[in-house]
Amino acid sequence: MLVDNAVEGDSRVQKAARSAADAGWDVTLLGCARVDAERRWRLGDAEVRVLPLDAPRDTRPVAPGQQGDVPRAVGGMSGLRRRLVARGGLPLRAARLARRPVEHAQVRYWRARLGDRAWRRLEPGLWDYERVAGPVVDALRPDLIHAHDFRMLGVAARVVDRARDRGRAVKLVWDAHEWLPGARPRRDNARWLPAHLGYVREYVGHADAVVTVSDTLADLLVRDHALPERPTVVLNAPVTAADPVMAAEPVTGAGSVPADAGEADDRDAPDLRARCGLAAGTPLLVYSGAMAVQRGVDTVVEALPRLPGVHLALVVADPAAGYVREVVARAARHGVADRVHVLPYVPHRQLVAFLAAADVGLIPLHHWPNHEIALITKFFEYAHARLPIVVSDVRTMADTVRATGQGEVFRARDAADLARAVRAVLADPARYRAAYDGPDSPLSTWTWEAQADRLTTLYHHLLTPTPLP
Repeated sequence: MLVDNAVEGDSRVQKAARSAADAGWDVTLLGCARVDAERRWRLGDAEVRVLPLDAPRDTRPVAPGQQGDVPRAVGGMSGLRRRLVARGGLPLRAARLARRPVEHAQVRYWRARLGDRAWRRLEPGLWDYERVAGPVVDALRPDLIHAHDFRMLGVAARVVDRARDRGRAVKLVWDAHEWLPGARPRRDNARWLPAHLGYVREYVGHADAVVTVSDTLADLLVRDHALPERPTVVLNAPVTAADPVMAAEPVTGAGSVPADAGEADDRDAPDLRARCGLAAGTPLLVYSGAMAVQRGVDTVVEALPRLPGVHLALVVADPAAGYVREVVARAARHGVADRVHVLPYVPHRQLVAFLAAADVGLIPLHHWPNHEIALITKFFEYAHARLPIVVSDVRTMADTVRATGQGEVFRARDAADLARAVRAVLADPARYRAAYDGPDSPLSTWTWEAQADRLTTLYHHLLTPTPLP
């Protein structure tokens, strides 16, 4: 398995590696990240290796007319930036905006010249993943490669090509975690998205099978890439089976941290209300996971003045992070700081039990293409905690909540409507929790164990020889 991060923060990747190893596969999970030295540990029987990418290098695209396969730095662009700053000291954002016409011209030029291969000039940093991970995967001589997300697709495809040239067949599974056309650019430049779109288009045909996170995204991938088969949908559901060994994993999901070996399980979960200093009858909303403007927590803070006596727990990776402090300052300006409680993540195996002490789970996302198309990890975590969910009207989660009756939907970025939804749930919480009871409860399929069966079935299918006629 390949992934373009340090593994520890990616619960989907870790669950996939561990469950495959549990099913009998010999699993090596390779991550690539900006770390000082290679890191190794085990997830059950799966070996994890995080390979260090070199310090960032100057990988800006070459100017039109320069030749060669390995991109070289563009003196013209850096010179332009120096002139912009020197002549009047323009702020960085203004300098970036002034570069945009140059970047758009580069995109047009290289796409006209190289087509999908233009990423080699527009985003040459993608070669770093090949340089670091490619030789390691070659040496492992895998039978199957599971490439997580988009950056590792090309690395895996080139490994497959090299193995084929040496007479070995290697199967490739691409796991599309998000819809790339709907992603926010990772850097403030006009080259990022067209470069990565071309990169995926160049290599997607190498995949023997595609896996993704939702039915909606599966349909988009079929449309965008003319896939011969619909992707297998593997939801980002939580692990639910009682397994003490799982506690030894450095697994993190939304609102969780690595557990100490053999120590943490849900029976030892800390008390969310006690950490907030709240009595059992005090209404408590919870938001767990990453904090960013587009996650919509500001809307929750703005709704609190309309919800007298209601408290908010924010379970975040770093309570001292800059954006978290901004949210707390906003709460102070609204006069509700005493009702906002910022708490650190808890161990992965304790998260569901930790969340269960709240009254409502919040998903206040802004409208953004990738927010519309999947049930995110915290959705399933809230559900297994049997929390009514108040979600913004992002399409897939809103449709699911309306269909199951497990919560209420509000208009994204509308604090008054969020307050209305919260009041409705707090007025009759049993009505919403009832969605998790009975034979029609979705919880039985919203588990990682059920999803892992789909992966192992796919692996066996790909590696089972087809009988000759």
